[in-house]
Amino acid sequence: MMQVRNPRSGALDYEIDPLDADRLAALASDLRDRQRHWASRSAADRAEMLRSLGAAIARHADAIAAALTIDTGRRAISFIEAEGTPRTFDRWASLAPDLIARATGEARPSATPAIVVTTRLVPYPLVGVISPWNFPLTLALIDAIPALAAGCAVIVKPSEVTPRFIRPLMAAIAEVPDVPLAIIEGDGATGAALVDAVDYIAFTGSVATGRKVAAAAAAAFIPASLELGGKDPMIVLASADPVWAAQVALRASIVNTGQACQSIERVYVARQIAEPFLSALVAGAQAARLNADDIGSGEIGPFIFAKQAEIVQAQIADAVAKGATVLAGGNVETIGGGHYLRPTVLAEVTPEMAIMAEETFGPVIPVTVFDTIDQAVGLANGGVFGLSAAVLAGSAEEAETVAVQLNAGAVSINDGSLTAMVWDAEKSSFGASGLGPSRMGDSGLLRFFRKQALLRQTGTALPIQAYAEDARR
Repeated sequence: MMQVRNPRSGALDYEIDPLDADRLAALASDLRDRQRHWASRSAADRAEMLRSLGAAIARHADAIAAALTIDTGRRAISFIEAEGTPRTFDRWASLAPDLIARATGEARPSATPAIVVTTRLVPYPLVGVISPWNFPLTLALIDAIPALAAGCAVIVKPSEVTPRFIRPLMAAIAEVPDVPLAIIEGDGATGAALVDAVDYIAFTGSVATGRKVAAAAAAAFIPASLELGGKDPMIVLASADPVWAAQVALRASIVNTGQACQSIERVYVARQIAEPFLSALVAGAQAARLNADDIGSGEIGPFIFAKQAEIVQAQIADAVAKGATVLAGGNVETIGGGHYLRPTVLAEVTPEMAIMAEETFGPVIPVTVFDTIDQAVGLANGGVFGLSAAVLAGSAEEAETVAVQLNAGAVSINDGSLTAMVWDAEKSSFGASGLGPSRMGDSGLLRFFRKQALLRQTGTALPIQAYAEDARR
């Protein structure tokens, strides 16, 4: 058994039973058997079953949200996750049949005379999903739902940091037994074994762990979708209203206590508006409230993973030691056993500081003042990440002229962190932020198919004599 920490109290008040390799192999074998029948259903039939599963989750939403609330130490987002999940099932159920039909297409003549081509979509039998602790339910199912719609069976291994929602979720899944989906308790060893048990792996998490998953997938010779970390920049142009820009930057940086891969973690502001922007940003940061005394109020919850508080505090200390100025926040507080950080605004930051180069995953907003747009773009494109970015300006057209210069898979224009809300636009992860096809848009489903070509001879098959040495005379 493995003990689980409560992020608000610090108590080890829950246990999980991580699956070992043998139990995982038995589960995988069972799901492979079930997948053959699941894949033989029509796309429309699978869609209806997914709608039924979404409805079952809706019936269990309160229990799931209650578990998520304990897991994460924040309530509002937990209910948003639980209530939003059935809509995700409905969305893919609505989209999948037509997407699959269009991707399959009609029989068509090939460039070779008399040969007619048909393309079949063949789902990977068993997909494995390894999901992180920051949005436990949403990220457990973001890959699983389209994989199921494609006809795959799925095993999901959520983070051992936030596992309490697994049991109420599995209670909902048990109400729709035809859907071949399992959510399992496990640790790092379980995740490693999962890669060896499946035909496709989808991973969301840190770059360091993602590299290990990629290496394991390569050794197993299976495809992988890797959504990894970010160090998302925001550029605030001189034409932007500074107070409005500060409000957008604050929200995009500190939602979920900054524990989101699409959080804004670097802000570059034009010198012409830097002073009012910083003034408004600091005021907003100081007004944000912790939920330590009352989980029903405030905007800032605890660090979900205790080690992350140490990482963030070390980054702040490194920045201060190298000349950064703390304008708000700056110190992790321990309250009732939980670790909290009030929104932290840093000025006088430089690229060599860890806070500007490494993923922070906390409510920290380092601000750099720039003089030219070329300088801002160069700074924003620095580093190894390229997940997403944002540009704020007086008009969307002006912001877009800068947005297209950024090395990022998605750029929010006159807003920030829109990838948390917009799931129907395909995007790639640039640099160290990931590998593989997009989990958003049509690719979110179509990546779970292999393509099989049926090449039909409608004329006369060539005899061997057509390739005789003297046939060219």
